[in-house]
Amino acid sequence: MSESTGFTIPKIELGDWIESGLDYLTNNYSSITRGISKFTETGIGVLNDSLMWLPEWAMIAMVALLCWRLSGTRLAIGAVLGLGLIWNLDLWDPMIESLTLVVIATLVAVVIALPLGILAALSDRFYKVIMPTLDFMQTMPAFVYLIPAIPFFGIGSVSAIFATVIFSMPPAIRFTTLGIRQVPNDLIEAADAFGATRSQKLFKLQLPLSLPTVMAGINQTIMLALSMVVIAAMIGADGLGNEVWKAIQRLRPGDGFEAGIAVVILAMLLDRLTQTFSKEKKPRS
Repeated sequence: MSESTGFTIPKIELGDWIESGLDYLTNNYSSITRGISKFTETGIGVLNDSLMWLPEWAMIAMVALLCWRLSGTRLAIGAVLGLGLIWNLDLWDPMIESLTLVVIATLVAVVIALPLGILAALSDRFYKVIMPTLDFMQTMPAFVYLIPAIPFFGIGSVSAIFATVIFSMPPAIRFTTLGIRQVPNDLIEAADAFGATRSQKLFKLQLPLSLPTVMAGINQTIMLALSMVVIAAMIGADGLGNEVWKAIQRLRPGDGFEAGIAVVILAMLLDRLTQTFSKEKKPRS
């Protein structure tokens, strides 16, 4: 229709602007990204080697004991059976590599997300800015986060962690803000009446009462981190995602399903463990 009327709308060169911005950042701040990359690679190597140093049976026993202490006998038995199956399928090392990436990405995401969530809970102005940003981050397709990671950190696990941190942060920020804002006003007024400072109210009242909600957000962050780590196999990340990706490339559906089952077991185990912190303690069964 635009040709028949002779009227055309010029295209907004948004893609070119984004590419120019990425080129500027990589050209001028490459030394910083290289430093971050080396530090992160060192952390990945240390944690990965530490977990692989433990014999499989010892790791399974430690996880089962942890599950029993935190949740009960049922989860401990499920952990033994699930991890035993992963061991039997010869997917132990890829599982450890995925777990390493998830742990590091989650730690970085939580360290960034908690202060932002607290600030959004205490500042209405910042709340109005951060919430649309989180909406944008959560609706962006996961694969898109892999694109800027490559020019910054190259192919490999460091890029996977960078993309995973960005992708998995929003739930932790949202739930932290929600938990603090849901603290009853009468308790806050009582704290004010007793002369509590803002920091005392935050650390002795608001954060302790909002801890179950905050932990629920961390739980969601872990789940998103695991899903992103699997997707990040497309840019050279190690772990179970790489096993799935190799199975797709080689047209071996059996191997792909085995790796997928290992991902499900790891996700269920991490989910159940973190859920124990977001609800009241129950007696061990």
